[in-house]
Amino acid sequence: MEGGTMRSQNEMIKKHLLKGNSITPLQALELFGSLRLGARIYDLRKKGLKIKTLRVVEGRKNYAKYYIPQ
Repeated sequence: MEGGTMRSQNEMIKKHLLKGNSITPLQALELFGSLRLGARIYDLRKKGLKIKTLRVVEGRKNYAKYYIPQ
């Protein structure tokens, strides 16, 4: 992936989280075209964002939901 695209996805995800929204991998794909939300969250955490992870289990589905505590 081109570095500029990755940075812009990071910025869009950061703004989304700072507005008080949570995000899941499926939402990241739908909203921002990001196939690697975990990597984007890692990048944002390295820059100092205090992002929490909530593990969601719904039947056979198991995924992460990320948010910034308010």
